[in-house]
Amino acid sequence: MKVQRFINQHINQVTLLTAILIGIGLLGKAFASNTIYTLAFISASIISAVPIILRATSALRFKTISIELLVSIAVIGAFMIGEYNESAIVTFLFLFGTFLEDKTLAKTRHSIKDLTQMAPTTALVINDDGQAEETDVDFVDVGDTVLVKTGAQIPVDGKITEGSGHLNEAGITGESKLVTKNVGDPVYSGTFVDNGTIKVQANKVGDDTTFGKIVELVEDAQDTKSPAEKFIDKFATYYTPAVLIIALAVGLLTTDFRLAITVLVLGCPGALVIGAPVSNVAGIGNGAKHGVLIKGGEVMNTFSNVDTVMFDKTGTLTEGKTAVTQVQSYGDQSADLAYAAAVEKQSDHPLAKAIINFARVTGVSFDKMQPASSDVIKGRGISAVVDQHRVLIGNRELMKSNQIELSQTQQTDLKSMQQHGRSSVLIAIDGHVQLILGISDVVRAGVRESLQQLKKLGIKKTVMLTGDNQLTAQAVADQIGIDEVHAELLPEQKVTYVKQAQQAGHKVAFVGDGINDSPSLVTADIGIAMGSGTDVAVETSDVVLMSSGFDELIHAYGLSKKTVNNTKENIFIAIATVVMLLIGLVLGFVYMASGMFVHEASILVVIFNAMRLINYRQKKSKLDADQVKVNQYGLS
Repeated sequence: MKVQRFINQHINQVTLLTAILIGIGLLGKAFASNTIYTLAFISASIISAVPIILRATSALRFKTISIELLVSIAVIGAFMIGEYNESAIVTFLFLFGTFLEDKTLAKTRHSIKDLTQMAPTTALVINDDGQAEETDVDFVDVGDTVLVKTGAQIPVDGKITEGSGHLNEAGITGESKLVTKNVGDPVYSGTFVDNGTIKVQANKVGDDTTFGKIVELVEDAQDTKSPAEKFIDKFATYYTPAVLIIALAVGLLTTDFRLAITVLVLGCPGALVIGAPVSNVAGIGNGAKHGVLIKGGEVMNTFSNVDTVMFDKTGTLTEGKTAVTQVQSYGDQSADLAYAAAVEKQSDHPLAKAIINFARVTGVSFDKMQPASSDVIKGRGISAVVDQHRVLIGNRELMKSNQIELSQTQQTDLKSMQQHGRSSVLIAIDGHVQLILGISDVVRAGVRESLQQLKKLGIKKTVMLTGDNQLTAQAVADQIGIDEVHAELLPEQKVTYVKQAQQAGHKVAFVGDGINDSPSLVTADIGIAMGSGTDVAVETSDVVLMSSGFDELIHAYGLSKKTVNNTKENIFIAIATVVMLLIGLVLGFVYMASGMFVHEASILVVIFNAMRLINYRQKKSKLDADQVKVNQYGLS
């Protein structure tokens, strides 16, 4: 074991020494010295064969017949019949090919290496006396406040409590443009303060940070095999023994020992074994570099076959930056709004934030009011008791389920809001609707163009599934070009539509950002989460768009197709090489050393082919000027 470890640590030196000995042997032959020629090639054969034979032996301990076993048998056979030049050249080419493979494969993992090296190692923690003390990032606790200066890296996930700055969030989103952050804004571990000084209160540290999860997800993804890899693994299990049997049969039938050994060399499935994994690694690495986390080769393969994409609306097709833009009051507006804000301050939902912000802007006091009880009704709203008043906040269905009827005036006001594309929130106090708030949510810039580009890449249908009302949902769909709309849905009803599409033979991807999207994300063939969404949505999804942009969605879909095609190309190259070598052997054009050279060259060809994925980038479509104009009006 110690000998093998020592040799593996010095494998490059072994390869170099083999090359030197082969060179000495060739010089000996040039100067007609058979002794130097023979001794040099015998030494080269033995030195280079040792690491290969040790690897083959290790594999056999685990009942695996490896490529190294084929080469080992071929080399020993060549050595036994006195073909020292053949055995030396074959082993050298195998070791040199392995060296080149390692170097080129390292490039495909470059994105992941960059990620791990970007992980922050230290933090300036503010002590009780207000002084900043540098400490290892592993010793930072949730609730600690850290100081981050210009040019420094943020070591935790948290919120800015003091100061402001321009941050480079490329490590998280893949976008290098600077983002302005102020007090109260969230910041993420692994990002840099380009300009400014800030204090950040930690709410996630270590492996729990967004950056830590990115590294973990990408590393796990690279270990997850695609269907092509699983097939090749199974194929290699039977293929390698088959080559041994064929070589034995050739030797027995032809009594040509040299020919049988050559069959072993040419039958090595090196390019076939490495072709699929290297494409998978390169594709996932590319995604990580551009802010897209694709959780494994199997996800990549499934995503490439998706033909139907279903979207949540709020926070997905729209930015989730909502604001109250219309108010219809039927009582004491300030008092009723205070009750609503007191209930909603416990929620992170975009509509809740809009109500709270509106209450603050209008000077309504509600901070000291505390709900005695509250109950969230999924897909409908919330029920609570505040100051002995029963408060219902939600949609029309919530009111119906509580036997609260709308007057004719209220129905007219509600319909008017919905026709203008506003989300409507009904607020009932003690069984009577007192407020109807119209809330607008801005559609994400470029969504319309992105959906058109998805169609060009192969998506046949786009569908919106939302809990919002039909009129609001249709207004958004008309604006961005969604093919099909289903509104006023509960989470389980969204799942029903996903299943119906699957039963009709479609491969479905669902794009969402909230906890209520999790069932659909899990049910769909591919779940795609916005990085700005909840942890549950991110963890249950197959693909994560870290910057929550539709450019990343297009890139992910295009990348999956490109990666799968690249894998198929590599498999074809590998099989075609073996077939051509065997034909060349039969026709007398290919020999042991030349066959090994072509074999190693084919491995490098598939690696270089896969490396093209590293620089893949889907072209961005131009933003429609009409959509920009619509967004400026805040329609949803």
